[in-house]
Amino acid sequence: MHDDYQDSLYPQDQAHGLRQLFAHARVRMVPVVANPHMAFGGVMLERLCTAFAELGAHVMVIDASDRAPATSELSVMDLSECIETLSPQVSYMAARGLPLRYVDSTGSTAAFLQAASDAAPHVDVILVHATESDLCRLFMRSEARPLLLADDRPASVTHAYAAMKLLTQRAQLMVHDLLLCAAPASPRVERIATQIATCADNFLGAVLRDWLHVDPASDAREAPAPALRRWAREVMGPAAAPLAAGSFRANPLQHALN
Repeated sequence: MHDDYQDSLYPQDQAHGLRQLFAHARVRMVPVVANPHMAFGGVMLERLCTAFAELGAHVMVIDASDRAPATSELSVMDLSECIETLSPQVSYMAARGLPLRYVDSTGSTAAFLQAASDAAPHVDVILVHATESDLCRLFMRSEARPLLLADDRPASVTHAYAAMKLLTQRAQLMVHDLLLCAAPASPRVERIATQIATCADNFLGAVLRDWLHVDPASDAREAPAPALRRWAREVMGPAAAPLAAGSFRANPLQHALN
């Protein structure tokens, strides 16, 4: 029997299917690490959606964090029934506890990502908002680049670093990004990003590839900050659509995520 055919039948490890999903699917999946010590987490998810929507992408937020609404009973029968349309370009799935229903014998829940992608074939970007433990099971040994969330308070920063440590050591996710939610005049933002990058390199062998500073008080009707726009375009890669004049719309996410 041909080796490639055998490999397709018998995956070499628990990440095989997830690697195939990343390699061949059009959808971009972004692990977003939930931070219970961070204020304005829902606002930050809203800003992320706005940045991708401005590029012409349809975004789905899968909220599997501890603060997410309970999963609908319909998820057992049809996952697509759990998807709520918030705007022409934004969808939302309440998924607290749902990934564990897809766990396999290795502890991986990557099958949930495939099922979610299949349930929403029109989606270009999926933001998977979950705890670091859930993200380890979902994305272990994949090519994903987790996005850490934090504000400029110590408890929030400590949690972001601890999450990076877990993702690095348990799931071998070695490259990360950081979104810092703080006022424009905050004197701590750049220092926090530098400290996390230095600790990642010195103690974890990990890399903080990029960091973004977003003002939580900015008007949702405004265009995304330049750094956030650049980051979203990089995530989209060649699929990023040209910016269309007058196409920007605020995304009604905050009611669902707060």
